[in-house]
Amino acid sequence: MNLTTAEIDVLVSEVGPRDGLQSIRQVMPTAAKHRWIAALAGAGLREIEVGSFVSPKLLPQMADAEEVVREAIRIPGLTVLALAPNLKGSERAIAAGVHKVTMPVSASRAHSMANIHRTPEQAIDQVRSVTELRDSLPPGSRPSIEIGISTAFGCSIEGPVSEDWVFQMVALLLDAGADSVGLSDSTGYANPRQVKRMFERLRREAGEKAGAAHFHNTRGQGLANVVAALDAGVVTFDASQGGIGGCPYAPGATGNIVTEDLVFLLEATGLRTGIDLEMLIEAREIIRQALPGEAIYGYLPDAGLPRGFVYACGKQPVKSPTGPSNLSFAGSLPQPDSTSLASDCASTCRRKD
Repeated sequence: MNLTTAEIDVLVSEVGPRDGLQSIRQVMPTAAKHRWIAALAGAGLREIEVGSFVSPKLLPQMADAEEVVREAIRIPGLTVLALAPNLKGSERAIAAGVHKVTMPVSASRAHSMANIHRTPEQAIDQVRSVTELRDSLPPGSRPSIEIGISTAFGCSIEGPVSEDWVFQMVALLLDAGADSVGLSDSTGYANPRQVKRMFERLRREAGEKAGAAHFHNTRGQGLANVVAALDAGVVTFDASQGGIGGCPYAPGATGNIVTEDLVFLLEATGLRTGIDLEMLIEAREIIRQALPGEAIYGYLPDAGLPRGFVYACGKQPVKSPTGPSNLSFAGSLPQPDSTSLASDCASTCRRKD
């Protein structure tokens, strides 16, 4: 089912199993996490952030991170990410077998102290320690170290954040050995004009190491910001199934942009993701079963695919769009056959240069 990243226009990186679950009080059972991640990968997601290597006393939702990673890395074609706030967490993540380590670095001093109890400069020092650990490993076992600068567009504790300071941080992080640096609107402050300006500057200053866009939909600007970032050349976007999640240390921030709505936006505008929307919507049922009563969001799952919808690669949905989806989940997802979206598109989808 999965396509490689060389066969798509835009990479959608699913963060629900980490960023989504961290702010939910209910703890999703480990077996349900395994099923959810497998279902997401089966729908065509090829990069998933599956957990966070932090103290289980702080985030009991992430106490099973090692087990979740070890199961996820068995899925063919899936790139497995995990968040680690420091060297100790990174050592655990690397030992578990992650392909990429993401580290939290905030442009806001107040948010940084609330989130990881370090100043931004101290957080950058932690990144350097982790990249030194990475470089000490054999070449074939070195994970990528990816940074998303949170509160890059503003902070709900501190207010406006200097753009020049954000890009000083970009330079410092690259000097510290980060493989890529992206920008995160963890508080939902960003607007499209600001997004376009800052991601254009990121591309100028970071070049091929310019990383992903991470948006929250706190003020309804999430997908508008995606379009602005696309105009600035961004090709990787974080999103969370059902829009679950939000930063516990950003007062007033709500969930991430909804993966289902993001994929529909991209496919409807002619950008290939390799993701089967019908299978993606089916995977929502795992969240409903594992987290009863938890609110999940999304315009597309409520409204359904519009009549006449065609994927960017030219293929039609398996089921004719007729309105709201009533897809059910009966314990295991159907395996794709030769007529599935991803396999049909495999010979025609190619990433733009």
